[in-house]
Amino acid sequence: MMAPRRSAAETADADRARLHQLGYKQELKRGLSAVSNFAFSFSIISVLMGVTATYNTGLRYGGPASMTLGWLVVTVFNGCVALSMAEICSAYPTSGGLYYWSAKLAGKEWAPLASWVTGWFNIVGQWAGTTSVDFSLAQLIQVIILLGTGGANGGGYLASKYVVLAIYGLILVLHGLINSLPIRWLSWFGKLGAFWNVAGILVLVILIPAVAKERASVVFIFTHFNTDNGMGIHNKAYILAVGLLMSQYSVLGYDASAHMTEETKGADRSGPIGIISAVALSSIFGWIYLVALTSVVTDIPYLLSPDNDAGGNAIAQALYTTFHERYNTGVGAVACLGVIAGAMFLCGIGSITSNSRMGYAFSRDGAMPYSNVWHRVSRHEVPLNMVWLSVAVAFAMALTSLGSQVAFQAMASIATIGLYISYALPIFFRVTTARKSFIPGPFHLGQYGIAVGWTAVLWVAFVTVLFSLPVAYPVAKDDFNYTPVAVGGVLLLSIGAWVLHARFWFQGPIINVDTV
Repeated sequence: MMAPRRSAAETADADRARLHQLGYKQELKRGLSAVSNFAFSFSIISVLMGVTATYNTGLRYGGPASMTLGWLVVTVFNGCVALSMAEICSAYPTSGGLYYWSAKLAGKEWAPLASWVTGWFNIVGQWAGTTSVDFSLAQLIQVIILLGTGGANGGGYLASKYVVLAIYGLILVLHGLINSLPIRWLSWFGKLGAFWNVAGILVLVILIPAVAKERASVVFIFTHFNTDNGMGIHNKAYILAVGLLMSQYSVLGYDASAHMTEETKGADRSGPIGIISAVALSSIFGWIYLVALTSVVTDIPYLLSPDNDAGGNAIAQALYTTFHERYNTGVGAVACLGVIAGAMFLCGIGSITSNSRMGYAFSRDGAMPYSNVWHRVSRHEVPLNMVWLSVAVAFAMALTSLGSQVAFQAMASIATIGLYISYALPIFFRVTTARKSFIPGPFHLGQYGIAVGWTAVLWVAFVTVLFSLPVAYPVAKDDFNYTPVAVGGVLLLSIGAWVLHARFWFQGPIINVDTV
């Protein structure tokens, strides 16, 4: 439900007044429209990036049916998470987003701890998300170069892990430079990202099936489970469940709309609209893209084999085979991968933007070491120091790739589970401690708010357990699931820091206005 619209002048005054009521003065430039707010979340979700980056995982551990049907399951429950977040965002439109919501909804006694844990899960999840996005882009660039120079079986250039890391570092620096620009430029990049994702998906879903000489049957796409994956798991229900990782990861990052609310006009309406519309459109376009890709998956073992021309990248090899069979050249496949790489690059820009706004708000409330440094804004009203801290942390996280690729893959798990836990915590407090005291904003779910909220919380609890399960039996070093270790580590560190230090001084969000 949405209340009647306001005029532009009324909106500007209302935004400033509402932020003042929440305890903050206006420091960031409020120059984003509802469309711009949506564009940030839509380009960060970037199903072109998410599906492409995790397709190997979904195909190996689940198979076509696990991905195509699993996507529909995730869409329903992820929608409940988005709706609940949108309702809370409308009530509390601040850059702090989730950790601020937890502080306001958990009750006075638990507010500091709830805010602390939510904030650290969210910012670590965001840093891991940026690492995952930009490193996936670096790996895709390596595959593009490999195929463009003849493929692995044709003398193509296969970059070492150090070259891939160098490419990754260059991408991060470019994203840091772009995020140092004024908000009007970031708004333009956000809109470009949204357009690129829609246009790219439409082009690919038409082009791929049209070029393919051999296509998978509808029955194969929607009923085949990869039980012969060499992982020792043959139960279809288990395979379907484990295969949900790809879908859950692919629609992630829509908290960006909340983190951009202090720079958005009509934030208590535009923020919720941004969250819901980004998730809805991403779910629709993502499923169409996924089905189109899977239509050219006809030989799963070969596509996943490290001995193929793409070095084991299933999507790249499927496209390369498709174009090579039709035109006797893989140039078309390289062009398609270039479209996907463009979406990844734009996604990475938005990821740093969201990281920096969350970090700015968290440090404004004194929750980060050297907070007085990180919440400073530049003359362009951009949290410049936090932008470059986000770049530095993302680079440091990727150094794990030099030691163990399996350990690095835990970054996707931290991003997925860490962010979803931070999404679920304020929703949990909304349906428990604040069930009767919650005062909704212009957008609210009315009598359905509690039911939708509980559905969202239970779903996140379910996928947290699900993603911690083994993906192979017997469990070996190369197949070990690091998710519980990584997520448990974040939990232990945040709780440990709270018990030993933060509980003596951190009181949650700090008011920085003279009167409220």
